[in-house]
Amino acid sequence: MASGGAAWGWTFLAVSVVGALFTLNAYLPIRRPGPVATVSFFAGWLTCELAAHHLAWQMLATLVFVWMGALDSPQGLVAMGLSVLSWASLARLVQRGHHAWEVTEAALEEGLAPNATAGEPRSAGRVPVRAIARPFHMHHPDVVVERDVPFHDVGLTTLCVDVYAPRQRPAGGPLLLFFHGGAWILGFKQYQALPMMHRLAAAGWICMSFDYRLSPRATFPDHLIDVKHAIAWAKEHAADYGGDASFVAVSGNSAGAHLASLAALTWDDATLQPGFEEADTRVDACVALYGVYDIAGRFDHWRNGTLAWVLENLVMKTSRAESPDRYRRGSPIDHARADAPPFLVVHGARDTVVPTGEARQFVRALREAGAKPVVYLEVPDAQHAFDVFRSVRGHHTLRAVSDFLVTVRARAAASAAERAGSVERATERHASPAAGSRAKAAGEPAQHTSGHAS
Repeated sequence: MASGGAAWGWTFLAVSVVGALFTLNAYLPIRRPGPVATVSFFAGWLTCELAAHHLAWQMLATLVFVWMGALDSPQGLVAMGLSVLSWASLARLVQRGHHAWEVTEAALEEGLAPNATAGEPRSAGRVPVRAIARPFHMHHPDVVVERDVPFHDVGLTTLCVDVYAPRQRPAGGPLLLFFHGGAWILGFKQYQALPMMHRLAAAGWICMSFDYRLSPRATFPDHLIDVKHAIAWAKEHAADYGGDASFVAVSGNSAGAHLASLAALTWDDATLQPGFEEADTRVDACVALYGVYDIAGRFDHWRNGTLAWVLENLVMKTSRAESPDRYRRGSPIDHARADAPPFLVVHGARDTVVPTGEARQFVRALREAGAKPVVYLEVPDAQHAFDVFRSVRGHHTLRAVSDFLVTVRARAAASAAERAGSVERATERHASPAAGSRAKAAGEPAQHTSGHAS
């Protein structure tokens, strides 16, 4: 029995060390070298966003080992102490996940406050436990999905879009156009941002997730040109799906956020719309999730060299030293402008794939250029791709995305109504003297209108 207890004790210790390393990596992710940082990302990503699930499996494993007699050995006692430390750390991650609600609220208040009006919507901070308990269950009963609708042919390649719409198909829904991540070389539209697409579609939005050409077959700016084709197509075909092209928001994650941001800032660059220069590709808002904003690498954010290699060898197919102008032209940070659409920039505080400094620098550039509003949300403890499945942090972040979009859409509608009213009043003022002159020439008294009864 003693030898059996020792064997179970060693096994318990090995399992506890693995669990503790996952937990430690969530707090202290490795950022370089590149291959190690990639492994660290995946481990930290799953631990941070599924901290409660990790806590459950570690506690269940401990119960099994205790039942098998692992605590009869010194190794088992050490394993037990290590497990308890890991549980406490995981519990703190769970608690800090709920703290993301306060962070998102503060970010919205700060970014939207300069033009805030009473009664602007804010969603409740309650987290649906059933949804979080099933992190990979993405579907919503009130949403229908039409997959692989062709929207553009490039040579022998047909690019397609997945359309997420409310099941009831009400008319006049605003549009959200999404572009997936994957370092410009991989990724699939049907697997990314599903919680966001379903949440917004259930609330009445028409959400579209688009293909674009991928490297190494495509060379930048091919990817961006495809994104602009997508925007033009969505505006033309919005009504087919119950959408209203008067409000179009773009979004993307990682490389997709780079493309969405660049499209939002270059709507008037005809050279990026070859063959469809006259198409309207201006958008009304941009939601950028953990994106790349300076592919020229001028701010020393990229320490492990992975991004530079991918860009130079697969995407741009030229080095930064050889073609600095091409890299600057492909960097959203170089296109910051005062008339940019409203921006929500979201980034994880522990992102090891795209450094957080990348987002901070981009937000600073937008604000210094005079763009308004610019909301920056830095999500505590979050890794790259933290929103891909359902989690507490992801829920609060999507709530902030929804509140941001609803707010800027309401403000755009109010501004449009105010402009229309100004035009109407100016027309009336212009018409009134003319009516008086005609009446005088005819020998009749001019008729004047007033808000008071006579």
